[in-house]
Amino acid sequence: MGTDYATLKKGGFMRQKQKDHFSLRLSVVGGQVSAEQLVAITKVANEFGHGYIHLTSRQGIEIPYIQLKDIDKVKEALAEGGAKPGVCGPRVRTITACQGSAVCPNGCIETEELARELNDRYFGKELPHKFKFGITGCQNNCLKAEENDLGIKGGLKVSWKKEDCINCGLCEKVCREGAIKIEDGEVLIDQELCNNCGRCAFSCPTDAYETSPVYLISFGGLFGNKINKGEPIIPYVEDKETLFRVCDAALKFFEENANPGERFKFTIDRVGKDKLDEVIWKAYNRE
Repeated sequence: MGTDYATLKKGGFMRQKQKDHFSLRLSVVGGQVSAEQLVAITKVANEFGHGYIHLTSRQGIEIPYIQLKDIDKVKEALAEGGAKPGVCGPRVRTITACQGSAVCPNGCIETEELARELNDRYFGKELPHKFKFGITGCQNNCLKAEENDLGIKGGLKVSWKKEDCINCGLCEKVCREGAIKIEDGEVLIDQELCNNCGRCAFSCPTDAYETSPVYLISFGGLFGNKINKGEPIIPYVEDKETLFRVCDAALKFFEENANPGERFKFTIDRVGKDKLDEVIWKAYNRE
């Protein structure tokens, strides 16, 4: 019986140019890898590979030169350290994320937990083609959210607290969008110009801003043979329940409308963006 390469690829084992050799893609969620996992990965690379790993552009780890005959041993060795193979092919791929508000002083949302939740909800889901999620914690956009089929960018909803303000004017100076004006001792925020970056709140010496995290979602990003910047459809989302509902709707739209081998962006173009807009707005409004 011949080797089932499709099943191996689904399980993260990608064929190399060298006969019966594979580059093994590991499961990494939000760029987080434990020290224990790293020990197991190092062991496998030394014993079954060529003593090195490859870091992918999407926070992945691959171990090249795994031989066909060693695949079961490799899985066992990885499992001892809590590591496991990832996935390839037409399904939801690795959830990428920056370190977010837990570590980064610019972070507006907690990204690690969100990446795990999205991974638990969608990772490996079978679809007409690959589908990528990317989470970035703020408008600095280190993870380039709009390159993904569905990108999530963190922001802050801000409101001024007059009683705590000393009218230093710093918030007006740091706002890159020109959304803040100070007139007669009053801080005026133009919500049409505000991009929810949170720089005003982060810079305020007296914490004169109330803040709450929000999610800015983009759809249809693509960065390969064709390049497209994902675009927003709905306003920012303030809660995870709505966020997941919108994500569910986007994946369902792709699953129901895409042709085999067709990326999300091209499905949108062929079916019509107005059709996706309708689906996403219904999910947003809980209709």
